[in-house]
Amino acid sequence: MILTVTLNTALDVTYTVDALVPHGSHRVRGVAERPGGKGVNVARVLAALGHEAVVTGFAGGPTGEALRRLLAPLPVRDALVPAEGTTRRTVAVVDSASGDTTQFNEPGPQVSAGEWAALLSAYEELLAGAEAVALCGSLPPGIHVGAYADLVRRARAAGVPVLLDTSGEPLRRGLAARPDLVKPNADELAALTGSREPLRAARDARRRGARAVVASLGPDGLLALTPEGIWRATPPQAVRGNPTGAGDSAVAGLLSALVEGLPWPDRLARAVALSAATVLAPAAGEFDRAAYGELLERVTVAEDTAAA
Repeated sequence: MILTVTLNTALDVTYTVDALVPHGSHRVRGVAERPGGKGVNVARVLAALGHEAVVTGFAGGPTGEALRRLLAPLPVRDALVPAEGTTRRTVAVVDSASGDTTQFNEPGPQVSAGEWAALLSAYEELLAGAEAVALCGSLPPGIHVGAYADLVRRARAAGVPVLLDTSGEPLRRGLAARPDLVKPNADELAALTGSREPLRAARDARRRGARAVVASLGPDGLLALTPEGIWRATPPQAVRGNPTGAGDSAVAGLLSALVEGLPWPDRLARAVALSAATVLAPAAGEFDRAAYGELLERVTVAEDTAAA
């Protein structure tokens, strides 16, 4: 079983319009609602790859109820912890003319000390049966900034490999707890380290405590600094579509390949192919299966021996 933790779950709403015009009125051509939050997206992709996936985090209010209703028919186990506050919504507006997506993310519910304690208790129980754990996304109000560091330490104490995918101060604190893997994007790496040069920034992130760093470089693929070497993985061509959730699919690729015991080049190829195939899918947590199979055979993974 692979456990994903999404402290700030969401009901993802996607609007499709012909063209997004600032200050204009828009006729929405399509509306989709899905259970969301980064770890929920990761779990859905893991399940589609044939892995047992469990989601935990918080869900509350009418939006939380809607999220759980949408989650129920999916092949993902719901271990969400009830909260008094209302789960947030995220709204993605897809511009059909340009292919661009504009995202609006609500902050999330206020989480109490008692609710956090309940989450920790559930997390400890779930770790007992987990092969790996992913800690994903932003923190809702009321959760202390070192929350992910706490969860990383508990996973390490249980002997469970842990991947951290967050940003800002939660990432900085989480790195100090020594996660097995972090997966920032280029902007998150730059904010953490002050460097826009990916290799230098990834090295800095490793020095701060991560055993391995896999940096998302958008259409340029992934850069991985690991104890076994440095690799660059690139897709065969750029793809156009909705990039929301592409990074989450990369996390699912990395985690699934980890528990299958695959070597780093194969992990990275899977992550890049899934990420690109997600851009071609309608929404986060999904991927174009045909495109994934075709892309997986054509991803280039090259070891950077000069930089090692």
